[in-house]
Amino acid sequence: MAPPKKPRRTAERILEVTLELFNRFGEPNVSTTLISAELRISPGNLYYHYPAKDELINTLFDRFERGLNELLPAAAEVDNVEDAWLFLHMLFELIWNYRFLYRDLNDLLSKNRRLETHFQFVLKNKGQAMQQLIDGLQRGGALVIDRREVEPLATAMVVVVTYWLSYEYVRDPRHALEPESAAIALNRGAFHVMSLLLPHLEPASRQHLHELAGSYQ
Repeated sequence: MAPPKKPRRTAERILEVTLELFNRFGEPNVSTTLISAELRISPGNLYYHYPAKDELINTLFDRFERGLNELLPAAAEVDNVEDAWLFLHMLFELIWNYRFLYRDLNDLLSKNRRLETHFQFVLKNKGQAMQQLIDGLQRGGALVIDRREVEPLATAMVVVVTYWLSYEYVRDPRHALEPESAAIALNRGAFHVMSLLLPHLEPASRQHLHELAGSYQ
Protein backbone atom coordinates (compact mmCIF):
# COMPACT_ATOMS: atom_id res chain seq x y z
CA MET A 1 0.00 0.00 0.00
CA ALA A 2 1.32 3.43 -0.94
CA PRO A 3 2.25 5.69 1.99
CA PRO A 4 -0.27 8.46 2.71
CA LYS A 5 0.41 11.75 1.01
CA LYS A 6 1.78 14.50 3.19
CA PRO A 7 -0.60 17.45 3.52
CA ARG A 8 0.48 20.44 1.50
CA ARG A 9 1.89 23.28 3.50
CA THR A 10 -0.62 26.03 4.17
CA ALA A 11 1.48 28.72 2.48
CA GLU A 12 1.63 26.70 -0.72
CA ARG A 13 -2.10 25.97 -0.66
CA ILE A 14 -2.79 29.67 -0.22
CA LEU A 15 -0.76 30.50 -3.31
CA GLU A 16 -2.43 27.81 -5.42
CA VAL A 17 -5.93 28.90 -4.48
CA THR A 18 -5.09 32.59 -4.84
CA LEU A 19 -3.73 32.02 -8.34
CA GLU A 20 -6.84 30.08 -9.31
CA LEU A 21 -9.14 32.82 -7.99
CA PHE A 22 -7.11 35.65 -9.52
CA ASN A 23 -7.12 33.89 -12.89
CA ARG A 24 -10.83 33.16 -12.71
CA PHE A 25 -12.21 36.45 -11.42
CA GLY A 26 -9.40 38.96 -11.90
CA GLU A 27 -7.19 40.23 -9.09
CA PRO A 28 -9.24 43.39 -8.33
CA ASN A 29 -12.33 41.23 -7.72
CA VAL A 30 -10.70 38.83 -5.24
CA SER A 31 -10.39 39.87 -1.60
CA THR A 32 -8.37 38.19 1.12
CA THR A 33 -11.70 37.35 2.74
CA LEU A 34 -12.73 35.40 -0.36
CA ILE A 35 -9.36 33.61 -0.41
CA SER A 36 -9.75 32.64 3.25
CA ALA A 37 -13.28 31.39 2.68
CA GLU A 38 -12.24 29.34 -0.35
CA LEU A 39 -9.45 27.75 1.69
CA ARG A 40 -11.69 27.33 4.74
CA ILE A 41 -9.13 28.96 6.98
CA SER A 42 -9.39 32.01 9.20
CA PRO A 43 -8.31 35.41 7.89
CA GLY A 44 -5.75 35.41 10.69
CA ASN A 45 -4.18 32.23 9.34
CA LEU A 46 -3.95 33.82 5.89
CA TYR A 47 -2.41 37.00 7.28
CA TYR A 48 0.12 34.96 9.25
CA HIS A 49 1.57 33.69 5.96
CA TYR A 50 0.84 36.72 3.75
CA PRO A 51 0.15 39.88 5.79
CA ALA A 52 -1.00 41.85 2.73
CA LYS A 53 -2.61 41.09 -0.61
CA ASP A 54 0.38 42.63 -2.40
CA GLU A 55 2.58 39.92 -0.89
CA LEU A 56 0.43 37.28 -2.58
CA ILE A 57 0.64 39.16 -5.88
CA ASN A 58 4.40 39.65 -5.60
CA THR A 59 5.06 36.01 -4.72
CA LEU A 60 3.01 34.80 -7.68
CA PHE A 61 4.76 37.31 -9.94
CA ASP A 62 8.15 36.05 -8.72
CA ARG A 63 7.15 32.55 -9.79
CA PHE A 64 6.04 33.80 -13.18
CA GLU A 65 9.26 35.77 -13.64
CA ARG A 66 11.39 32.73 -12.76
CA GLY A 67 9.51 30.64 -15.30
CA LEU A 68 9.95 33.36 -17.91
CA ASN A 69 13.68 33.65 -17.25
CA GLU A 70 14.02 29.88 -17.67
CA LEU A 71 12.07 29.88 -20.94
CA LEU A 72 13.33 32.95 -22.82
CA PRO A 73 16.88 31.68 -23.46
CA ALA A 74 15.33 28.99 -25.69
CA ALA A 75 14.67 31.73 -28.26
CA ALA A 76 18.39 31.66 -29.11
CA GLU A 77 18.01 28.04 -30.29
CA VAL A 78 15.24 28.80 -32.82
CA ASP A 79 16.26 28.51 -36.49
CA ASN A 80 13.03 27.48 -38.27
CA VAL A 81 9.32 28.28 -38.26
CA GLU A 82 8.31 25.17 -36.35
CA ASP A 83 10.75 25.93 -33.53
CA ALA A 84 9.46 29.51 -33.39
CA TRP A 85 5.86 28.26 -33.28
CA LEU A 86 6.71 25.90 -30.39
CA PHE A 87 8.59 28.60 -28.49
CA LEU A 88 5.67 31.03 -28.75
CA HIS A 89 3.23 28.36 -27.61
CA MET A 90 5.36 27.69 -24.55
CA LEU A 91 5.52 31.43 -23.86
CA PHE A 92 1.76 31.81 -24.17
CA GLU A 93 1.19 28.77 -21.95
CA LEU A 94 3.27 30.38 -19.21
CA ILE A 95 1.40 33.65 -19.61
CA TRP A 96 -1.91 31.75 -19.51
CA ASN A 97 -0.95 30.08 -16.24
CA TYR A 98 -0.52 33.56 -14.71
CA ARG A 99 -3.09 35.29 -16.88
CA PHE A 100 -4.38 37.54 -14.10
CA LEU A 101 -1.15 39.53 -14.47
CA TYR A 102 -1.94 40.25 -18.11
CA ARG A 103 -5.68 40.66 -17.85
CA ASP A 104 -5.27 43.33 -15.15
CA LEU A 105 -1.78 44.49 -16.09
CA ASN A 106 -2.30 48.25 -16.23
CA ASP A 107 -4.32 48.23 -13.01
CA LEU A 108 -1.70 46.15 -11.21
CA LEU A 109 1.16 48.36 -12.35
CA SER A 110 -0.64 51.49 -11.17
CA LYS A 111 -1.02 50.04 -7.66
CA ASN A 112 2.14 47.99 -7.16
CA ARG A 113 5.50 49.74 -7.40
CA ARG A 114 7.46 46.47 -7.38
CA LEU A 115 5.55 45.12 -10.36
CA GLU A 116 5.89 48.45 -12.14
CA THR A 117 9.67 48.19 -11.82
CA HIS A 118 10.02 44.49 -12.60
CA PHE A 119 7.75 44.54 -15.63
CA GLN A 120 10.23 46.87 -17.28
CA PHE A 121 12.71 43.99 -17.14
CA VAL A 122 10.06 41.57 -18.38
CA LEU A 123 9.48 43.72 -21.47
CA LYS A 124 13.21 44.16 -22.04
CA ASN A 125 13.87 40.41 -21.78
CA LYS A 126 10.96 39.59 -24.08
CA GLY A 127 12.29 42.07 -26.62
CA GLN A 128 15.74 40.50 -26.54
CA ALA A 129 14.21 37.04 -26.95
CA MET A 130 12.20 38.15 -29.99
CA GLN A 131 15.30 39.65 -31.58
CA GLN A 132 17.13 36.36 -30.98
CA LEU A 133 14.23 34.48 -32.55
CA ILE A 134 14.33 36.72 -35.64
CA ASP A 135 18.11 36.37 -35.87
CA GLY A 136 17.83 32.59 -35.63
CA LEU A 137 15.23 32.41 -38.38
CA GLN A 138 17.48 34.52 -40.57
CA ARG A 139 20.50 32.29 -39.87
CA GLY A 140 18.40 29.24 -40.68
CA GLY A 141 17.35 30.68 -44.03
CA ALA A 142 13.68 30.95 -43.10
CA LEU A 143 13.57 34.73 -43.11
CA VAL A 144 15.15 37.70 -44.88
CA ILE A 145 15.04 41.09 -43.19
CA ASP A 146 16.90 44.38 -43.20
CA ARG A 147 18.78 44.78 -39.91
CA ARG A 148 17.12 48.16 -39.40
CA GLU A 149 13.73 46.43 -39.25
CA VAL A 150 14.60 43.84 -36.60
CA GLU A 151 14.13 45.99 -33.49
CA PRO A 152 10.72 47.47 -34.45
CA LEU A 153 9.52 44.03 -35.53
CA ALA A 154 10.65 42.51 -32.22
CA THR A 155 8.89 45.31 -30.35
CA ALA A 156 5.65 44.70 -32.26
CA MET A 157 5.88 41.00 -31.37
CA VAL A 158 6.32 41.87 -27.69
CA VAL A 159 3.27 44.16 -27.81
CA VAL A 160 1.09 41.38 -29.23
CA VAL A 161 2.42 38.83 -26.74
CA THR A 162 1.88 41.19 -23.81
CA TYR A 163 -1.62 42.37 -24.67
CA TRP A 164 -3.05 39.36 -26.47
CA LEU A 165 -4.99 38.02 -23.48
CA SER A 166 -6.36 41.51 -22.80
CA TYR A 167 -7.62 41.54 -26.38
CA GLU A 168 -9.17 38.08 -25.95
CA TYR A 169 -10.87 39.25 -22.76
CA VAL A 170 -12.30 42.38 -24.36
CA ARG A 171 -13.72 40.47 -27.32
CA ASP A 172 -15.42 37.88 -25.08
CA PRO A 173 -15.34 38.86 -21.38
CA ARG A 174 -17.50 35.96 -20.19
CA HIS A 175 -15.57 33.11 -21.77
CA ALA A 176 -12.19 34.13 -23.20
CA LEU A 177 -10.09 33.47 -20.10
CA GLU A 178 -11.89 30.34 -18.93
CA PRO A 179 -9.84 27.08 -19.01
CA GLU A 180 -11.89 25.62 -21.88
CA SER A 181 -10.87 28.58 -24.06
CA ALA A 182 -7.13 28.15 -23.46
CA ALA A 183 -6.23 26.16 -26.57
CA ILE A 184 -8.02 28.49 -28.97
CA ALA A 185 -6.71 31.66 -27.31
CA LEU A 186 -3.10 30.43 -27.23
CA ASN A 187 -3.09 29.13 -30.80
CA ARG A 188 -4.62 32.34 -32.07
CA GLY A 189 -2.12 34.42 -30.12
CA ALA A 190 0.87 32.42 -31.38
CA PHE A 191 -0.32 32.75 -34.98
CA HIS A 192 -0.85 36.51 -34.75
CA VAL A 193 2.63 37.01 -33.33
CA MET A 194 4.07 34.84 -36.09
CA SER A 195 1.97 36.64 -38.69
CA LEU A 196 4.09 39.74 -38.09
CA LEU A 197 6.94 37.75 -39.65
CA LEU A 198 4.99 36.79 -42.78
CA PRO A 199 6.27 39.63 -45.03
CA HIS A 200 9.84 38.51 -44.28
CA LEU A 201 9.47 34.73 -44.47
CA GLU A 202 10.72 32.75 -47.43
CA PRO A 203 7.86 31.10 -49.41
CA ALA A 204 8.44 27.60 -48.01
CA SER A 205 8.53 28.87 -44.43
CA ARG A 206 5.44 31.01 -45.03
CA GLN A 207 3.57 27.97 -46.30
CA HIS A 208 4.76 25.89 -43.35
CA LEU A 209 3.47 28.51 -40.91
CA HIS A 210 0.01 28.41 -42.51
CA GLU A 211 0.06 24.62 -42.28
CA LEU A 212 1.01 24.74 -38.60
CA ALA A 213 -1.75 27.24 -37.87
CA GLY A 214 -4.29 25.21 -39.82
CA SER A 215 -3.48 22.02 -37.95
CA TYR A 216 -4.39 23.70 -34.66
CA GLN A 217 -7.77 25.04 -35.73
